[in-house]
Amino acid sequence: MTYEVWLPFHPDELEGLPEGLDYRYWNGEEDFPADPADCAFYVVPYMKGGDVSVRPLAAMTSVQVVQTLSAGIDHVQPGLELLPEGVQLCNARGVHDASTAELALTLILASLRGIPDFVRGQDREEWRSGFRPALADKNVLIVGYGAVGSAVEDRLAPFELARVARVARSARETARGPVHPISALRELLPEADVVVLITPLTEQTKGLAGADFLARMKDGALLVNVARGGVVDTKALLAELESGRLRAALDVTDPEPLPPGHPLWHAPNVLISPHVGGPTSAFLPRARRLLLDQLNRFVNREPLRNVVLTTGS
Repeated sequence: MTYEVWLPFHPDELEGLPEGLDYRYWNGEEDFPADPADCAFYVVPYMKGGDVSVRPLAAMTSVQVVQTLSAGIDHVQPGLELLPEGVQLCNARGVHDASTAELALTLILASLRGIPDFVRGQDREEWRSGFRPALADKNVLIVGYGAVGSAVEDRLAPFELARVARVARSARETARGPVHPISALRELLPEADVVVLITPLTEQTKGLAGADFLARMKDGALLVNVARGGVVDTKALLAELESGRLRAALDVTDPEPLPPGHPLWHAPNVLISPHVGGPTSAFLPRARRLLLDQLNRFVNREPLRNVVLTTGS
């Protein structure tokens, strides 16, 4: 039996694909490349949105693996109930660590050092000098200490920080120090100068950075969101920004894309990038390595990596 694989890359772009599989190219086009009922391994198109991602799922009656090219799986979750039992959902852990961590560091430095203000000054031919906050000697809190959170700390290491605190769903020890449970946020937030959000969007994390969370942050602190827009309560954040008490640097927003006229565009002390943590030159090489490894494991009946859940279990 030959298994069919749907890829969002042309097969000739992936040197080393295992033999014995039938490859079909589909990157979200209106027409499917074949009958979805014959697909056994579905690689979800990258950055095409939830509607595109789930569109073929209802007809994928023979699918065994759904592989995302993002660390988050929230864009495919609405379609999981359409799948037969026993389908493995795998994410792209490791693919976006470098790119997202780079952006997190970029947003921190740009916001603290006032880069947006310098750019506006350059546009107006104005020399806007003066003292700005440094990252050195700051306390940084990383909320969501998985692979990307660890990569963020890697890049913070040379900046002479006073402290890095780490929070995840459950407590554990690492070579760098303790990872605190999410229940410790109440005590850790008032000490942080910079709070970096890099949690997945789940029922537990939706609106995590709400009014109470934000109120516990110290005056003048910087909130950096490179997770998902829904992790932050936008209304509560707007209130803090407009009061001048907090600063924010956001790669993701709720709603997203941020529509014209939304008050977040012009709120004081906010830097917004358009969800660009993942799509960099680092994406394709790492995505290719992941897919080649997963497909070789699939064809050789070896355990897959990054299995997030199995339907029906």
